Amino acid sequence: MASNAAASSAPDTVLVVDFGAQYAQLIARRVREARVFSEIVPSTMPVAEMLAKKPKAIILSGGPSSVYAEQAPTLDRALFEAGVPVFGMCYGFQLMAQLLGGTVDNSGAREYGRTELHVGRAGSTLFEGTPTEQQVWMSHGDACSAAPEGFAVTASTDVVPVAAFENDEKKLYGVQYHPEVLHSTHGQQVLEHFLYRGAGIEPSWTTGSIVEEQVAAIRDRVGDKRAICGLSGGVDSAVAAALVQKAVGSQLTCVYVDHGLMRKGETEQVEKDFVAATGVQLKVVDAEERFLAALAGVSDPEQKRKIIGREFIRVFEQAQAELVAEAGEEGAEVAFLVQGTLYPDVVESGGGTGTANIKSHHNVGGLPEDLEFELVEPLRQLFKDEVRMVGQELGLPEEIVQRQPFPGPGLGIRIIGEVTRDRLDLLREADAIAREELTAAGLDRDIWQCPVVLLADVRSVGVQGDGRTYGHPIVLRPVSSEDAMTADWSRLPYDVLAKISTRITNEVADVNRVAVDITSKPPGTIEWE
Repeated sequence: MASNAAASSAPDTVLVVDFGAQYAQLIARRVREARVFSEIVPSTMPVAEMLAKKPKAIILSGGPSSVYAEQAPTLDRALFEAGVPVFGMCYGFQLMAQLLGGTVDNSGAREYGRTELHVGRAGSTLFEGTPTEQQVWMSHGDACSAAPEGFAVTASTDVVPVAAFENDEKKLYGVQYHPEVLHSTHGQQVLEHFLYRGAGIEPSWTTGSIVEEQVAAIRDRVGDKRAICGLSGGVDSAVAAALVQKAVGSQLTCVYVDHGLMRKGETEQVEKDFVAATGVQLKVVDAEERFLAALAGVSDPEQKRKIIGREFIRVFEQAQAELVAEAGEEGAEVAFLVQGTLYPDVVESGGGTGTANIKSHHNVGGLPEDLEFELVEPLRQLFKDEVRMVGQELGLPEEIVQRQPFPGPGLGIRIIGEVTRDRLDLLREADAIAREELTAAGLDRDIWQCPVVLLADVRSVGVQGDGRTYGHPIVLRPVSSEDAMTADWSRLPYDVLAKISTRITNEVADVNRVAVDITSKPPGTIEWE
């Protein structure tokens, strides 16, 4: 399978080395919020490969290990001698201290949560302009009791003598705490001081630069060949399609696969809104019978995802053949498949940083091995809010850019149990009611998304019309999030929840119970399957 398009003129990049931190994705986001491009790499990547990426700076993340444990992740000390500015956080800070000759030990100086930091050198590179007493977020059992030679100790706490150190000559810096979390009140300022003052990086990365870089890269990659884009109606595929169309124009044809797993009115909206906004060539394929036949008898969610991913590709291949036949002998080859893959999709599918496979996204782990297309995934390194900004930069209308996320496999993964036409119709109606009421209450922008889930293999006794019912439960899953890597359940007003519940149980046949999922991510995922 071919790799994604890479920018022909790469932006200044900061590498975030992930040591298994729960906050690695957040570090990358904070760097981007400082208008500097960031990329996460696993700690197992050889230092030579890191340096080959020509990073302007490197950040070492936190992690759950102890630096002196037998199997603790480590780095080649050569990283600190390469002349690239390095900033260690928490575990990364301790690893830097240990490798460069400092002292890290388990002295019982454990600190978790909010901690008061005492800044000893207020005018230092990291702490210029910040208070001498500030709140930070700690999470450590070990502590650095002596800084490496040549490092100035610039902060401490009541129990940790070395909570930050700096070496301006070698451009090496570190803090024991987590500046990337909001609980560290001046954390973003400290991070920006490292980027701007310590590493000398100019804050120039914008959504406009993303568009320019990707348009140039796509033109270079596609050349005079043709591409098709799997358009789902969601913001990700819409923005990916708009980017590729800006790059290659009529060489792109969007293929909308109506697999029967979409929400109510979805197909009509895609045909009307997206084509009107972009003028893109759109080919609609009615594949409902094909997908339902492939999913018959299947209840396992991972198997569903793989089936849906496989059938998508088979449909695209069929569409490719039809486009080639329509173009005749003079037509250019349809060689590329455009997907709206985002960075969270890659991470949850076990890619990017060597993380575990949580679930195979249909456009990552669900693709068949015999894929005939080369993939073009211009959004693969972006988070959802960055994709929305790119969409705005491209001039897409608000109703497309601000749509709540909807999974490519559609309602097929929101039915817990076998997918059938009757169950899809039932879920479509319940989902439509929930969306209508959330919009009417003005809550669309207050939540990240609200999956509506049908527990198809579960029934419960109810009472309706003075009679016994034995119907399915519907689960509402309203969540709030910045980037889908973590999420919390949304505290919706009780009257809105009551109205949704009443309408669903009154208007949707065979549903007699509505529940609300109040689990955060982690431990749960946003989608149920």
